Amino acid sequence: MATQGPALQRWLAPIVWLSLLLLLTLGMGQLEWLFRLLEPDLRQVIYRRADFLTLLGQHVLVVGIASLLAVVVGVSAAVAVTREFGRDFLPLVSQLASIGQTFPPVAVLALAVPALGFGTLPIIVALLLYGLLPIVRNTLAGIDSVDPQVHEAARAMGMTPWQVLRQVELPLAAPFILAGIRTSVTINIATAALGTTVGASNLGDPIISGIVNGNTAYIVQGAVLIGLLALAVDSLFERLQRRA
Repeated sequence: MATQGPALQRWLAPIVWLSLLLLLTLGMGQLEWLFRLLEPDLRQVIYRRADFLTLLGQHVLVVGIASLLAVVVGVSAAVAVTREFGRDFLPLVSQLASIGQTFPPVAVLALAVPALGFGTLPIIVALLLYGLLPIVRNTLAGIDSVDPQVHEAARAMGMTPWQVLRQVELPLAAPFILAGIRTSVTINIATAALGTTVGASNLGDPIISGIVNGNTAYIVQGAVLIGLLALAVDSLFERLQRRA
């Protein structure tokens, strides 16, 4: 029991934020009196065109797919350009990742829609490009931070380059990589709301609908849920970083 208490305290923040997110998602309809204070003259103040739980699931799915792809592409690219055969491509990979971060997601969506059509795919592409930079940069920083003497010791023990990467470099770089993934995912949780503009249904739906219809209550509902989701995920990554 003594060990369960500190363990629970360490995970308290993610549990609290996730609980608030689920409570508000499931109980939004019970807060009509509160949102009525924001828009007393409107007939409808609770967004009802789609279930909030469904929107939350779709939001998490899109961000999850895009983030997983960004992790695979970003970490693989960073590892490749730190090997002897790929060092010449290091400036190119860094520049491409920077372009993906600085290119506005709205512009990516505008360019992706003619090729990919409306729906979920364009926002996944936009989030993938937008989320690469923190992952690539942090992976490079983590691998570069490994002491050369550790490399020498690993090779002296007879480790192959693959074993050095898997058993030495990546474990030591894990805190840096997790920090990059944390930044990437948190940013993309907010950015994913733009997917609504190209037909991808998620928590951006009530925000865009509120802007179009001049309904502040809708905007607040979507924004608060996205904010709670970002806080829950961010606090979860914080716990994981401390364990790394």
